Amino acid sequence: MAPNASVVIPVWNGRRWLPGLLESLRSQTLAPFEIIAVDNGSQDGSREWLAEHAAEVRVLPQETNTGFARAANLGISAAKGDVVALVNTDVELDADWLAHAAAALGDGIGSVATKMLDLADPTLIYDAGDVLRRDGVCEQRGRFRRDRGQWDRPGEVFAACGGAALYRREAVLAVGGFDERFFAYLEDADLGLRLRMAGWGCAWEPRAVARHAGGGSSGRLSRPVSAWAERNTLLLAAKAFPARWLPMVLYRQAAWLAQSVRAGEGRAFLQGLRSALPLVPAMLRERGEVRRGAVTPVEQAVPARPWRGSGAGGHPRSPA
Repeated sequence: MAPNASVVIPVWNGRRWLPGLLESLRSQTLAPFEIIAVDNGSQDGSREWLAEHAAEVRVLPQETNTGFARAANLGISAAKGDVVALVNTDVELDADWLAHAAAALGDGIGSVATKMLDLADPTLIYDAGDVLRRDGVCEQRGRFRRDRGQWDRPGEVFAACGGAALYRREAVLAVGGFDERFFAYLEDADLGLRLRMAGWGCAWEPRAVARHAGGGSSGRLSRPVSAWAERNTLLLAAKAFPARWLPMVLYRQAAWLAQSVRAGEGRAFLQGLRSALPLVPAMLRERGEVRRGAVTPVEQAVPARPWRGSGAGGHPRSPA
């Protein structure tokens, strides 16, 4: 029997994509139990459009942009379903997306990563599940590669991309939900790590296909995406990584800085670094609690894998 599935949509100035998303949700072969939109103070008419064209959607209005992580938490807390599908506004779902994702949520599985393709060019992969490395990098498996079916076998992956994912509600609530200090970007990797450390697995279900525009409203954020990624990589590592992984993290940071300077984006890197520093002490204080309460040690939750050279995932010459 399929579980009751709530759909949560964090909305921030995503009016242009809402018609496509809602049409795809209405076409699901497994009908959502409910649809909740958490509007983060949109100023583009998103809230008004939902009121006029999507009466079935329950809107939780926020006065300001509280961030993706908080919007997701508000929606998950308000949801009544056993499972929660978290979906970005700039996504369109295949009609059997929810049915396939729900079927993959077996015993011991806390989340389901689904196959995300580029909305404009569905032959390009946007995300085929996320993989966290010990240098702090969160790889979006398959990103910008042609979809040749190379990841079409269901299985397990480290974590799900929060742009189109299914979560077991009780599991997410038990580990404290998304860390709202992340605001946006890598909050899903951090949640994925805590779920794994709590003993939950993440299923990879390639038959559940979502098409993602990518970027969405991120261009209006106070910092560039690269600055958010730098900031939150440091926060994630400070909160959970053992000290002996520090050389790998520092190596990656140095490589990113050099790459950013060559690309003329050194200012964004430094902006991310500066914005992380005030939060690092709090993250370091939480390390003991995070590790003591783990069912699966972080060393097992984040297995050793190549983090440099052609064997590293995401490398232009990597075999996948």
